Order: sequence, then C-alpha cells, then structure tokens
Amino acid sequence: MSKRRPAGFTLIELLIVVVIILILAAIAIPKFGETRKRADQAALKSDLRNLMTAQEQYFGDANSYGTQTAVQTTNTLWAPSQGVSVTSMTAASNQFSAVLTKGTATCTLTYGATLTATTNGSPVCN
Repeated sequence: MSKRRPAGFTLIELLIVVVIILILAAIAIPKFGETRKRADQAALKSDLRNLMTAQEQYFGDANSYGTQTAVQTTNTLWAPSQGVSVTSMTAASNQFSAVLTKGTATCTLTYGATLTATTNGSPVCN
C-alpha cells in the first residue's frame, strides 16, 4: 500500500509565490508612477497650447496679452483641464508667462514677441 501525499501547497511553495509577486510589484509600481507623470505632462502641454491660442486671440482683440481672468472671461476657448491648476500667469503688453501643475508635474510656458524663435512657445516640463 502506498502513502498518499495530502493535497495542498507546502509553506516553501507559498513563500516562493509571495516573493515572486513582491519582485513583480517592485518593478511595476515605479513604472506606473513614471507613466502617470508623463500623462500629466502631456495634459499640461495640451493646456498650454490651448492657452497660447487663446492668448493670441485675446492679443488680436486687445493688442496685448491678458491675465488669466481676462482670457477666461473674454475667450471661451481656454479653461484648465480637470485636475490642472494655474500656479501663475503673468502678462505684459508683448509677452506672457504661465505655470501649470497637475499631480507632481509642472510645466512652464513663456511666449511673446520679444523672445527668440527657439524658446518661443515651447513648454518646459519637470
């Protein structure tokens, strides 16, 4: 007569599975955070492009760039996306600067007639 092995897993087998899951989680969690930050930066860049378009339309009407309140009240084309906050927006007659944040991402845009072509209208994110 043969001995039957009881059904189930041994403690060693369960520990090996837990270790494998922990290793996979340790790899996946940082990747997820980086992916989320890149998605936030993409949303900020899109908002900054829309803001730049709205500022150009405002400039066409007022012959100067507008503050956030001026642009939003006179131009229905621009409002920050959900979760995006306007940290600062300054406007002078010939240029404007805006800083937007979402999550851990921050993007800055400086735009106007007095800037060089290489820096004009290119969002800088970190």
